[in-house]
Amino acid sequence: MRVGIVGTGFMGRTHAAGWAATPAVIGGFVGKTAVSAAELAQQTNNRTYANFDEMLADVDAVDICAPTHLHHEMVLRAAAAGKHIVCEKPLARTLEQAQEMMAACEAAGVKLLVAHVVRFFPEYALAKQKVDAGEIGETAVIRLKRGAFQPKKAADNWFVDFEKSGGMMLDLMIHDFDYARWVAGDVIQVYAKNISGSQPDAAVDHGLAILTHQNGAISHVEGSWAYPPPLFRTRLEIAGDNGLIQFDSGQMMAVGIYLHQQVEDAPDVPLPGSPLSEDPYTTQIKAFYDYLVNDKAVRVTAVDGYKALQIALAAIQSAQTGQPVKIGEALS
Repeated sequence: MRVGIVGTGFMGRTHAAGWAATPAVIGGFVGKTAVSAAELAQQTNNRTYANFDEMLADVDAVDICAPTHLHHEMVLRAAAAGKHIVCEKPLARTLEQAQEMMAACEAAGVKLLVAHVVRFFPEYALAKQKVDAGEIGETAVIRLKRGAFQPKKAADNWFVDFEKSGGMMLDLMIHDFDYARWVAGDVIQVYAKNISGSQPDAAVDHGLAILTHQNGAISHVEGSWAYPPPLFRTRLEIAGDNGLIQFDSGQMMAVGIYLHQQVEDAPDVPLPGSPLSEDPYTTQIKAFYDYLVNDKAVRVTAVDGYKALQIALAAIQSAQTGQPVKIGEALS
């Protein structure tokens, strides 16, 4: 299988390293500039394409690591060319775009994957595994936190252009919206607040969202672009009626599991998580390869990407209006 990578920034480079760990052949790159594409091509001993159409004519699948507002057009063009697609999160900027993308891929008979990489981080995957095994009983409350620094402001920085990126809630918090839904099931309502910059069009810097799941569980999700660089922290807590799972990227111990036990039982002890033996982005790409080539089941689908987008857009609407938003009633 030949794969073409669109986007030669951080994510394009990261995905390239992942594909290099699979039997797939990287056909080449299309970048924002010919210079950036040429640099990555030289580093990886690959070629560059003059444009997206030239790439589509030469590969079996495309990996779209371009800015969010470009996903829609690129996926439609790739589907029309009969190419399988890996698309970075978020799937699209609007629900209408996402629906059109999914319909186009289905009509063309091509596979569409959305890169929600948090599902592939070993600590998060282990926590999900423990929940599914029933070790902490019925899940009641999930607390997730993801804090980083705001991408540098520049005239061509799409991250801080709300119309292009959707701001922090769509670009960053969507990781944990997806994870919360993966652990506790579908979300039926979102209530969110945020603190943004002083300018009316400033990107959201810090947000809090409460997700109500269909099964009655509650998720508290916090996201931030307000940390000083280069600080980046994540945290998860999953509470059930039989115990608690905790992970904090700022602590030495990876994952702790604490169960309610009788006095005569052994005292609670933390269970270490698996050592980070492989980059989660590489783990993700390997899983995508197995799905594209061998049709092996994969832990994240286009539908998952769509539902994460639903939650994120509902959170943005709730923060803007001050009112809770029911999933399915959010503006797109």
